[in-house]
Amino acid sequence: MNTMEKPMTNGIEKAWLPIQASRSARNTINPIRRIVDRMKINPNPAKEMISLSIGDPTHYGNMLPPLEALEGILQSVQLPTSHGYVPSFGTLDARKAVAQLWSRSNYTLKPENIILTSGCSHALEICIKCLADPGDNILLPRPGFSLYITLCESLDIEIRFYDLIPEENWQINLTHLESLIDDRTRTIIINNPSNPCGAVYSEEHLRNIIHICERHHLPIIADEIYADMVFSNQQFHFLAMLSENVPILSCGGMAKRFICPGWRIGWIVIHDRHNLFKDTVQPGLLDLSSLILGPNSVTQAALPYILSETPDSYFMDILNQLRTNAEYFYNSLVNAPGLQPTMPQGAMYMLIRMNPSDYNDIENDKEFFTKLLCEESISCLPASVFGIDNFIRIVLTTPTEKAEEACHRILEFCRRHAKSIT
Repeated sequence: MNTMEKPMTNGIEKAWLPIQASRSARNTINPIRRIVDRMKINPNPAKEMISLSIGDPTHYGNMLPPLEALEGILQSVQLPTSHGYVPSFGTLDARKAVAQLWSRSNYTLKPENIILTSGCSHALEICIKCLADPGDNILLPRPGFSLYITLCESLDIEIRFYDLIPEENWQINLTHLESLIDDRTRTIIINNPSNPCGAVYSEEHLRNIIHICERHHLPIIADEIYADMVFSNQQFHFLAMLSENVPILSCGGMAKRFICPGWRIGWIVIHDRHNLFKDTVQPGLLDLSSLILGPNSVTQAALPYILSETPDSYFMDILNQLRTNAEYFYNSLVNAPGLQPTMPQGAMYMLIRMNPSDYNDIENDKEFFTKLLCEESISCLPASVFGIDNFIRIVLTTPTEKAEEACHRILEFCRRHAKSIT
């Protein structure tokens, strides 16, 4: 018996057995959080730790929410109406603000098209729960955001991965995608702009995806948390704006575009031109939103002010920082032994292929991650957590001086472990 444990003394003869967690709890595994939160690896104490692993743009303080967002929060926290329960699907004013943000000249959203959630991850969870039952299957991108897997496995939903093509800027292999569909397929998750790839899909590519779903009568869950976070030579297209017949649940939020992931405000935008969601899916989404009794009330109260008053110059400044870092990492690492970066088109990430055959003692991406952390105090993520081997993902939100230092250390690390050229 553990010396810290005390024997039961209440006279009950039958000994207690360890309490078992539920199937759902046992199946809920977040690969990224397991690496980051439970990591036992010790970085090099002689070198300052530089994190390129977690997509929290606030980590170093060089990227912060807009002043208008802070003003909105200060105003709303002083309102006596901001501190109580709110409708589980969001206040009317907040839903109006989101509808106005994403309406276009040829497509007007209404507040009833919007459900507010506790972050985009909560929006994704509600959509998956609403569209699929245990034993059904959902198609997910590979590589893709690992939370999709966590959510599906927790709900006992079968996962089928469709491949992205690294040589084609991570476009979807449409033939492979369509081959996975059967009568138990309930939806497809499309992530654009994408994590971890930094890909931005063209209008033509998105229309091809929609055509496949139309042929098979499949709704789409569009993870568009990085909407409009594209670099200057790219254009972002909302998937739903291109779809005439396929109903789409678009998941988004404030976290990345407004640099405030901890504020926990996300949303589901329901695009349903032919009322295919009307009778069961839309009421189901509303019912599922009631499980947490609504997202943060203070942030909701500030939302109309934040969305209407934040200037375009703020977003341009953030994108310029991301693009500058992307170009610096790419140009610095493109000639590193064993590495082959892909220049991202948007979002906050870069995937870098690593070739184990170019190294003396590194056999895969996990070993690259471990040794880089131990030797150089640089934390990246092995892309195996995203479903693809022998790539690493770096985050592009670091300050310039830390990006420069990180590249210097990564280059030294690669040269130190590289096989000699004879």
